[in-house]
Amino acid sequence: MTTGPTNPAKDHAKLADFILFSQREFLLNLSRELNRDNISFAQFFLLSYLSTSKEMTMTDIARKMGHSTAAATGLVDRLEKLGYMERTHAIDDRRKVLVRITSGGLELVSRLRDELQNQIAGAMSETASEDAASFMSSYRSLDTSLAR
Repeated sequence: MTTGPTNPAKDHAKLADFILFSQREFLLNLSRELNRDNISFAQFFLLSYLSTSKEMTMTDIARKMGHSTAAATGLVDRLEKLGYMERTHAIDDRRKVLVRITSGGLELVSRLRDELQNQIAGAMSETASEDAASFMSSYRSLDTSLAR
């Protein structure tokens, strides 16, 4: 194990290499899983986001997705038909429609995240330990800067 000073530029280059080489495999596997469950990347993104939120309005969903409200409504319609989301009305304003993920949606997101996590663990186990440590150091640095 190397204990010398770290080189952030070299760490970042290794991180970029890892992402470039692994993203194709990860995305292809995710795409296969999404096709099996009959949902798109955009629908999965929305489900993933809602899995960490209590509920959102259609306007909030449209903003988060970068879509018009009509397009966001189409996403929600499809996911609602599949049983992954449900609509309710706000208690304080019955005109306001709230969207939340169902237990089936949570199970789908959890299963797909677990699969991705297993793929990452497999890729990391095939990586030299100092490269894996460099990757995690770069990731933590990036995560900290993004949180500010």
